[in-house]
Amino acid sequence: MTRIAPRSEADGVLSALTLGFVADPFMRWLYPEPDAFLKHFPRVMDLFGGRAFDHGAAHRNDDCSAGALWLPPGVHPDEENLVAYFEQTVAPDKHDALFATFEQMDGFHPETPCWHLAFIAVDPALQGKGIGSVLMEAALRQCDADGRPAYLESTNPANLSLYRRFGFEQVGVIETGRAPPLFPMFRPAG
Repeated sequence: MTRIAPRSEADGVLSALTLGFVADPFMRWLYPEPDAFLKHFPRVMDLFGGRAFDHGAAHRNDDCSAGALWLPPGVHPDEENLVAYFEQTVAPDKHDALFATFEQMDGFHPETPCWHLAFIAVDPALQGKGIGSVLMEAALRQCDADGRPAYLESTNPANLSLYRRFGFEQVGVIETGRAPPLFPMFRPAG
């Protein structure tokens, strides 16, 4: 079972997402040291996708071992504060590649208003049991009811086949040569 998570449950959802991203190639490139990842990644998620909590678009399962942050059409990450946070917490030698990645991300984001999947993850101890699929199905029902497309940037190539099963198609690759690649994906309105 899934439900919408209000802002008051953000800590639990962000904890589940942090566990789910613990081995993510891009996120661990940003924060390779375990303590830095655990300290900074929840704030990164909140700045990039946390507005989902304020718009009824943060999803969780019953025991909060999985979550998804969706940004509704017209709602965007807190880019100004995210950039400032990255400048403070990511190693300076990674800044050029990181900000080049974000510049390329902007180029792939659809001009058409769409739902943007900022993050989805399941506690690794529970992966492979369909929990993430249930979260995805619940959110895509909302996208389809709104008649809106959906968009995401996958930070892990291992997840591409899962997203394809839900109708997402890869629309490019975001590569800087120094950071792990990202994979922008689009799903037409269903």
